[in-house]
Parts: sequence; C-alpha cells; structure tokens
Amino acid sequence: MKLQSNILKLALFATGLSGIVAEYVLSTLATYFLGDSVFQWTMIVSIMLFSMGLGSRISKYFSKNLLQRFILIEFTLSVLTAYVSVITYSASAYYGNSYLIIYSLSIIVGLLIGMEIPIVIRLNDQFEKLHVNVSSVMENDYYGSLVGGVFFAFIGLPYLGLTYTPIILGSINFSVAIGLYFMLKSALGERQIVKINILSLCVFLLLISGYLFAEPIISYGEERRYKDKVVFEQQSKYQKIIITQSKEDFWLFINGNQQLSSIDEVMYHEPLVHPAMRLSKMPADILVMGGGDGGAVREILKYESVQNITLVDLDPAMTTLGQQNDLLVEMNQNSMNHEKLTIINEDGYNFLEDHNSYYDVIIIDLPDPKTVEIGRLYSYEFYKLCYKRLRPYGLVITQAGSPYYAARAFNCIDKTMKTAGFTTVPLHNQVMTLGEWGWVLGGKDSSPEQLVAALQALDFENPKIQTRWINHDAMTLITSFGKELFENDTLNIEINKIHNPILYKYYLDGKWDVY
Repeated sequence: MKLQSNILKLALFATGLSGIVAEYVLSTLATYFLGDSVFQWTMIVSIMLFSMGLGSRISKYFSKNLLQRFILIEFTLSVLTAYVSVITYSASAYYGNSYLIIYSLSIIVGLLIGMEIPIVIRLNDQFEKLHVNVSSVMENDYYGSLVGGVFFAFIGLPYLGLTYTPIILGSINFSVAIGLYFMLKSALGERQIVKINILSLCVFLLLISGYLFAEPIISYGEERRYKDKVVFEQQSKYQKIIITQSKEDFWLFINGNQQLSSIDEVMYHEPLVHPAMRLSKMPADILVMGGGDGGAVREILKYESVQNITLVDLDPAMTTLGQQNDLLVEMNQNSMNHEKLTIINEDGYNFLEDHNSYYDVIIIDLPDPKTVEIGRLYSYEFYKLCYKRLRPYGLVITQAGSPYYAARAFNCIDKTMKTAGFTTVPLHNQVMTLGEWGWVLGGKDSSPEQLVAALQALDFENPKIQTRWINHDAMTLITSFGKELFENDTLNIEINKIHNPILYKYYLDGKWDVY
C-alpha cells in the first residue's frame, strides 16, 4: 500500500517538473515568435494557470476508471508537449501568425495538467488520510516544479534548446504513465490493458519520430522565417542567434530581429564609433557595451591612441561567435581576438556597478529596447553609472533605434541621457537594410552647440583612419534633422527609469507597421 502511494507521489513530482517546464517552453516560444517578453510570459503563465483551474474543475466529473484516465492524460501530454515546438514552427512557416497556435496549446496543455493533481489525490485517497494525502501530493508537485525550473534554466534552454527540451518533457510524461501502468496494472481490466498497450506503442513511436525529425522540421520552419538560407543557428541561455547568407552577403539576427547586414553594416558601425572617438581628446581606454559581433571594436582599433578596449556582453555565445565564426571574423577583421581587447561576459548594468575603472569613451551597441530587461540598459540609472565611469570630457554614444519609426522611444533615450547629466546630440543615418536609424551622443563638459559644431567640422582625411562611408559631408548630414515629421509631444515624454520602464512601451507603440 505504501509502495503504491509513493509511486503516485513520484508521478506527481515528475509531472510537476514537466508541467512547469511546459509553461516555460511555451512562454519562450511566445516571446520568440510574438515579441514583448514581459507581456508574453505574463499571459502564457496566467492562461495556463487559469486552464489548470478549469482542468481541475472538469476532473470532478471523472467518477470511474481514474487510473486509466490519468494514464491517458499523460499519453496526451506526452505527445502535445513533445511537439509544441514542431507545431509552432510549422504553423509559422505556412501561416505566418503563431498567436492562435501558441495560445491554443497553452490552454490545452494547461487543462490536462490541471486534471493531474485532483485525480492523483483521489487515487491516493485509499492509502492516506485526507490531510496527509493532500499535503504530500501538493508537496511533491511543488518540489518537481522547482527541479523543472532549474532544469530549464541551466540545462534545457541553453543546451537542449527549444528542439529537444519538449521531447524530454514528452518522455517524462510517457515514463510516468508507463511506470504507473506496470506498477498498478492489477487494478485495470483486460480491455483497458489492451487499449493502453496499443496507445503506449503509438505514443512511443511518436516520441521516437519527434526525436528523429524535430530538428529538420524546426530548421525548415526557421528557414521559412527568413528570406535567405540559414547558415548558423544557436539557442543560447539568453537568446536565439541566427545567421543567414545570400551569395557573398550575410545577416545576423537575434530573436528574429536583424542586428546587422554585411551589405551596409559600416553605415551603422561608423556613425556609432567615429563621432565619439574623433571628439575625444585622447581615447585610450574604451568601454563597449554589447557589440559581440565585433564591428564596433574593428572601428575602435583604427585609433593608435587606444590602449585598452573592454567589451561587456552578457552572452558568451555571441562573443564566441564574433571570435570564431568565419563570416563575422572576416567582417570584423579578427578584431575580437585582438590583444588590446578584454571580453567580459556579464550584465552591463552590474558591470558598471561593480567595477571602478574609468573610460574616455563608452560605446553602447545593444539590441533595441523592446523589452523591460533591455530597457534597463537604457535607463536613467544606467546613464548615471556611465556618467560616473567617464573621465572629464568623456563621451558616450548609444544606438537609439529609429528617430522616425519609433520617434517617442528615440526622444525618450535622448531625454533620459540629458536628465542623467549629459549634453546630448542626436544623430541619424539611412542604413539600407535597417531604414532610418539613430544614435544619441552624450558629452560631460560641453554645450550642445559646441558638440554639434565640433561634429560638423570633423574631416576624415587622416590616412591612418580609413573609413568606407563616413566623411566630412556625412557628418553635416547625420547631425542635421528637418522639421518634426510626427507629433512627438516631447515635453510629455517620461524618463525611462528602472522602476518606471516606459521606454519599451514607446518602442512597441512606434510606427513599425510602415517599416
């Protein structure tokens, strides 16, 4: 009797593990395909919890054959959880919009998970008193959830990715069902045994098929998302990295969003680096935040005065790619392996808080601030740290998205930097594959008029600093804006702060429908 009770509790431990990881997988898929991580994680988890409540309610109508029903639920969950990524990628490849698929899967999986605990409590009711039964069943489910969370964070997402983590989930549910079936087989009738034998064989074959064919199916779905051939893909602990190639040109994407194209990356990297480096009196110590592709470092190394470059990028997968991938190494001229460069894989905000080094120029080359997490590195508090870590007459420049497609976000970054103490000058350039893009330059000890005049006076005739695009004429253009094209209501734009992360909302509310 005690053995049977322990088997049921072990089953709940395993299903608790599988259930929480299923929530995380679906939330990650929603973020990757639909964007806005805070919204997607909130909605997916909330919908699944609500569905679990409905599943618990539905389970009260099960009055007979509880063990058989539990095994069938586990079989169904095995197939659904194993194939969530395959289904989502396939739907995206052929229909483009994945909203309905992801949210429908969340509801169905939530309903099935919600049925598990009430059924196990009722099965275990014959072995333990009610107060012990309920507490022990819930305890094992919660313990399994903790192990599931640790598994997803440290093993599932970084090593197995969204291809094989779901297969592991399906295998766990299948193992639970088979274990219970063999241990409690005596409680089943002959017809039930035949039925379960047939179903278990079908589920087993589906799991094997998933293991064999999930990767090519998902790769095909990934290919369909992009115009060109995918030549590299990696799901790191933090993001999905994709490189596509067409003839001699390649594109780098992070979580489905273009970061650069070899066609015109100089039209992004040169305005990012050279205005700040040229205005600096003696740029010796340079800090780069992000920029794991190496394009910014390549431009910085053109200055003989540079002694040390510290590059802080959270994701070691990205910096390793910049050091080893043939396409990126050729693009960045092997700058990521230069002796002057020190690479630190750490959160940029924490780095500035924990280190006491000082810099002449800080170059911020981060993804667009479309999430709360990234918005933290565009916050008032972050810019105050940058201000503190700059030497007198130091300069900071950050990529700031589009001044037209996301004008309020662009102006929010500018206003936030001003509030942090910087004198700012907005810059912009037409990057062919990105559209109209912008940066904000900040100085510690200059007026806006002085900075603009100095920028527009820059020439690039020094033969030691070779540029492919930027020159004196370009400087007069990128520092000049016409009249306000859109009503931005600049006075009412709020400052982006950690406790008031407004920037990502401005960004997502931009005119991206005309992008």
